[in-house]
Amino acid sequence: MRLEYFEMIDRVTAFDREGRSISVRSVVPSQSPVFEGHFPGHPLVPGVLLTETMAQASGYLVLGLMDFTHMPFLMAVDKARFRDFVTPEAVIDISAVLEHEGSGYAATKARISVDGKRICDAQLRFRTMPFPEGLDEQMRGQARRIGLMEAMDA
Repeated sequence: MRLEYFEMIDRVTAFDREGRSISVRSVVPSQSPVFEGHFPGHPLVPGVLLTETMAQASGYLVLGLMDFTHMPFLMAVDKARFRDFVTPEAVIDISAVLEHEGSGYAATKARISVDGKRICDAQLRFRTMPFPEGLDEQMRGQARRIGLMEAMDA
Protein backbone atom coordinates (compact mmCIF):
# COMPACT_ATOMS: atom_id res chain seq x y z
CA MET A 1 0.00 0.00 0.00
CA ARG A 2 1.12 3.51 -0.79
CA LEU A 3 -1.60 5.52 0.90
CA GLU A 4 -0.46 8.96 -0.24
CA TYR A 5 -0.51 7.79 -3.89
CA PHE A 6 -3.86 6.02 -3.59
CA GLU A 7 -2.24 2.69 -4.51
CA MET A 8 -4.30 0.61 -2.12
CA ILE A 9 -4.03 -2.92 -3.51
CA ASP A 10 -0.84 -4.97 -3.11
CA ARG A 11 -1.89 -8.31 -4.58
CA VAL A 12 -4.87 -10.13 -6.07
CA THR A 13 -5.22 -13.43 -4.23
CA ALA A 14 -8.24 -14.78 -6.14
CA PHE A 15 -10.33 -13.88 -9.17
CA ASP A 16 -13.47 -15.93 -9.81
CA ARG A 17 -15.11 -15.05 -13.13
CA GLU A 18 -17.97 -17.51 -12.60
CA GLY A 19 -18.61 -16.35 -9.04
CA ARG A 20 -18.10 -12.72 -10.10
CA SER A 21 -15.78 -12.09 -7.15
CA ILE A 22 -12.29 -10.97 -6.30
CA SER A 23 -10.11 -11.21 -3.21
CA VAL A 24 -7.10 -8.98 -2.67
CA ARG A 25 -4.60 -8.35 0.10
CA SER A 26 -2.72 -5.29 1.25
CA VAL A 27 -0.35 -4.43 4.06
CA VAL A 28 -0.76 -1.04 5.65
CA PRO A 29 2.60 0.73 5.68
CA SER A 30 4.24 1.31 9.04
CA GLN A 31 4.95 4.94 8.11
CA SER A 32 2.97 7.31 5.91
CA PRO A 33 2.41 11.07 5.82
CA VAL A 34 -1.29 10.23 6.17
CA PHE A 35 -0.68 9.18 9.77
CA GLU A 36 0.91 12.50 10.71
CA GLY A 37 -2.54 14.04 10.96
CA HIS A 38 -4.73 10.98 11.46
CA PHE A 39 -4.03 10.91 14.38
CA PRO A 40 -0.75 12.20 15.88
CA GLY A 41 0.51 9.53 18.28
CA HIS A 42 -2.40 7.20 17.44
CA PRO A 43 -2.19 6.40 13.71
CA LEU A 44 -5.34 5.05 12.05
CA VAL A 45 -6.18 4.48 8.39
CA PRO A 46 -8.88 7.04 7.53
CA GLY A 47 -12.29 5.62 6.69
CA VAL A 48 -12.22 7.37 3.35
CA LEU A 49 -9.08 5.39 2.42
CA LEU A 50 -10.71 2.14 3.54
CA THR A 51 -13.64 3.04 1.28
CA GLU A 52 -11.19 3.75 -1.55
CA THR A 53 -9.59 0.36 -0.95
CA MET A 54 -12.96 -1.38 -1.33
CA ALA A 55 -13.65 0.72 -4.43
CA GLN A 56 -10.33 -0.25 -6.00
CA ALA A 57 -10.89 -3.95 -5.33
CA SER A 58 -14.36 -3.62 -6.85
CA GLY A 59 -12.98 -1.66 -9.79
CA TYR A 60 -10.40 -4.33 -10.57
CA LEU A 61 -13.19 -6.92 -10.39
CA VAL A 62 -15.25 -4.97 -12.93
CA LEU A 63 -12.20 -4.43 -15.16
CA GLY A 64 -11.44 -8.14 -15.13
CA LEU A 65 -15.00 -9.25 -15.76
CA MET A 66 -15.34 -6.76 -18.63
CA ASP A 67 -11.93 -7.78 -20.02
CA PHE A 68 -10.69 -4.19 -19.81
CA THR A 69 -13.18 -2.90 -22.38
CA HIS A 70 -14.56 -0.20 -20.05
CA MET A 71 -13.30 1.80 -17.08
CA PRO A 72 -15.35 1.79 -13.87
CA PHE A 73 -15.71 5.20 -12.18
CA LEU A 74 -17.03 5.27 -8.60
CA MET A 75 -20.41 7.01 -8.48
CA ALA A 76 -21.96 6.06 -5.13
CA VAL A 77 -21.18 4.50 -1.78
CA ASP A 78 -24.18 3.08 0.06
CA LYS A 79 -24.65 1.39 3.41
CA ALA A 80 -21.02 1.85 4.46
CA ARG A 81 -20.39 0.49 7.93
CA PHE A 82 -17.18 0.78 9.93
CA ARG A 83 -16.83 -1.63 12.85
CA ASP A 84 -13.23 -1.27 13.95
CA PHE A 85 -9.98 0.57 13.27
CA VAL A 86 -7.06 -0.30 11.00
CA THR A 87 -3.57 0.53 12.21
CA PRO A 88 -0.14 0.56 10.56
CA GLU A 89 1.30 -2.84 9.62
CA ALA A 90 -2.15 -4.49 9.52
CA VAL A 91 -2.61 -7.12 6.82
CA ILE A 92 -6.01 -6.43 5.31
CA ASP A 93 -8.06 -8.77 3.18
CA ILE A 94 -10.53 -7.18 0.79
CA SER A 95 -13.27 -9.00 -1.08
CA ALA A 96 -15.81 -7.79 -3.60
CA VAL A 97 -18.71 -9.44 -5.41
CA LEU A 98 -20.44 -8.06 -8.48
CA GLU A 99 -24.15 -7.68 -7.78
CA HIS A 100 -25.24 -6.05 -11.06
CA GLU A 101 -23.75 -5.00 -14.37
CA GLY A 102 -25.52 -3.45 -17.33
CA SER A 103 -26.73 -0.24 -18.95
CA GLY A 104 -23.39 1.44 -18.24
CA TYR A 105 -23.41 0.71 -14.50
CA ALA A 106 -22.01 -1.89 -12.14
CA ALA A 107 -22.80 -2.51 -8.47
CA THR A 108 -20.68 -4.42 -5.99
CA LYS A 109 -20.64 -5.39 -2.34
CA ALA A 110 -17.22 -5.17 -0.74
CA ARG A 111 -15.70 -5.81 2.66
CA ILE A 112 -12.42 -5.47 4.50
CA SER A 113 -11.28 -7.80 7.25
CA VAL A 114 -8.19 -8.16 9.40
CA ASP A 115 -7.35 -11.57 10.86
CA GLY A 116 -10.83 -12.77 9.86
CA LYS A 117 -12.57 -9.94 11.73
CA ARG A 118 -14.85 -7.73 9.63
CA ILE A 119 -13.66 -4.13 9.72
CA CYS A 120 -15.98 -2.46 7.21
CA ASP A 121 -18.26 -3.09 4.26
CA ALA A 122 -20.22 -1.12 1.68
CA GLN A 123 -22.27 -1.29 -1.46
CA LEU A 124 -20.56 0.54 -4.31
CA ARG A 125 -21.88 1.72 -7.66
CA PHE A 126 -19.79 2.50 -10.71
CA ARG A 127 -20.40 4.10 -14.09
CA THR A 128 -18.66 2.07 -16.78
CA MET A 129 -17.40 4.04 -19.76
CA PRO A 130 -14.91 3.65 -22.58
CA PHE A 131 -11.41 4.39 -21.36
CA PRO A 132 -10.15 7.95 -21.63
CA GLU A 133 -7.21 8.00 -24.04
CA GLY A 134 -4.12 6.37 -22.56
CA LEU A 135 -5.77 5.21 -19.34
CA ASP A 136 -6.37 1.65 -20.54
CA GLU A 137 -2.65 0.85 -20.79
CA GLN A 138 -2.00 2.47 -17.43
CA MET A 139 -4.72 0.33 -15.84
CA ARG A 140 -3.41 -2.82 -17.52
CA GLY A 141 0.03 -2.00 -16.09
CA GLN A 142 -1.42 -1.65 -12.60
CA ALA A 143 -3.37 -4.88 -13.08
CA ARG A 144 -0.17 -6.69 -14.06
CA ARG A 145 1.65 -5.21 -11.05
CA ILE A 146 -0.93 -6.54 -8.58
CA GLY A 147 -1.33 -9.92 -10.29
CA LEU A 148 -4.83 -9.47 -11.73
CA MET A 149 -3.83 -10.53 -15.24
CA GLU A 150 -2.23 -13.68 -13.85
CA ALA A 151 -5.28 -14.42 -11.66
CA MET A 152 -7.61 -13.94 -14.65
CA ASP A 153 -5.63 -16.54 -16.61
CA ALA A 154 -5.62 -19.08 -13.78
